[in-house]
Amino acid sequence: MIDIASRVYNHNWKIDPIVRSLIDTDFYKLLMAQSVFLNKPNTQVTFSLINRAQHIPLAKLIDEKELRDQLDHIRTLSLSRGESTWLRGNMFYGKRSMFRAEFVEWFENLRLPPYHLEVKDDQYELTFEGDWPAVMLWEVPALAVLMELRSRAVLKNMGRFELQVLYARAMTKLWEKVECLRKIDDLSLADFGTRRRHSFLWQDWCVQAMMEGLGKKFVGTSNCLIAMRREVEAIGTNAHELPMVYSALAETDEELAEAPFQVLKDWQEEHDGNLRIILPDTYGTEGFLERAPSWLSSWTGIRIDSGDPVKGAEAAIKWWEACGEDPTRKRVIFSDGLDEDMIAHLQRKFHGRVRCSFGWGTMLTNDFRGLVPDDALAPFSLVCKAVSVNGKPTVKLSDNPNKAMGPREEIERYKRVFGVGEQKRQKVLV
Repeated sequence: MIDIASRVYNHNWKIDPIVRSLIDTDFYKLLMAQSVFLNKPNTQVTFSLINRAQHIPLAKLIDEKELRDQLDHIRTLSLSRGESTWLRGNMFYGKRSMFRAEFVEWFENLRLPPYHLEVKDDQYELTFEGDWPAVMLWEVPALAVLMELRSRAVLKNMGRFELQVLYARAMTKLWEKVECLRKIDDLSLADFGTRRRHSFLWQDWCVQAMMEGLGKKFVGTSNCLIAMRREVEAIGTNAHELPMVYSALAETDEELAEAPFQVLKDWQEEHDGNLRIILPDTYGTEGFLERAPSWLSSWTGIRIDSGDPVKGAEAAIKWWEACGEDPTRKRVIFSDGLDEDMIAHLQRKFHGRVRCSFGWGTMLTNDFRGLVPDDALAPFSLVCKAVSVNGKPTVKLSDNPNKAMGPREEIERYKRVFGVGEQKRQKVLV
């Protein structure tokens, strides 16, 4: 097992690459990239960094040259032979050859496109522009780099023993969570923590701890590189990016209203079984389920990623029952701001009523709260989103208006088209 504290203490050579592989990314990114490659390969998209925690001045904490060095390094990466073989031949969700040969060939020849970086008001403005399938693959590594550089900035003046104690405390904190979770019957939990992890080494350690501590209750990781190396399942389906881009391409209100369902029509052409998971909250879960076509009720499940998770799951159960489906055969994946207490609560609430699963993110791979002075390592909400498509702005409403994004006039238009009324604001933890 790697001595993480020693690696942190000794990382100050010219460049210690944070991202060393193009598959150090979330599995759903590759699934979505293939879908986009097949359906909308020439769509021009701009992704932009969004720091929801403006009180954290990233441009003051992170040296610009260090950031550029890390981003430049990522642009030199290409798929290795072993990684290509894993993608082409591994069993994913019970299906071999999940990725088409033409997509893998494209991926093998990919180098990530240029980035644009500026400093404004102690924050970084980081954007990526180009063909959608290539540009979208910047999101996860860019976030991982920024989060880890922030961690390094906080830790750089700590001594060897201080670092050893810090990581010992963090390991103990995580193991106490594992001991709590291992008591839960029929638990199904996966690591979803790549984007806002403390570091790659820490995420890898967390996955190994979950494998040992939870056994079969730990079902896999969203991180493809770790899944390959640790021989666990790669977990993931799709994200808000797809309906956001499809919706921005709509020319009329009628096309806009249909766009989220067109995404799922395209998706089911490629995937079945446990990959048919609905993400309904991009423009409001309640309205989505009211307008959802009948064929969607036969899908395997729903992912709850914003708003009140209990309310979201209850709405899904009510919808399935109204459609004549048996909710006890459906899967509900909770993935928003989870920690061990919320996981335990939701499992108690819905066990036996649906098949519960949990995608545990930042509070698994970056919970250093209370471990350094001024809580300087506390996780925060940093995202990288598609902000424009062919020159038109994207919009996300969410079930939590604090997660909404887009120009005000477009947000109001989308709320009108999707019938979104008053929403309850909830604190965005991560």
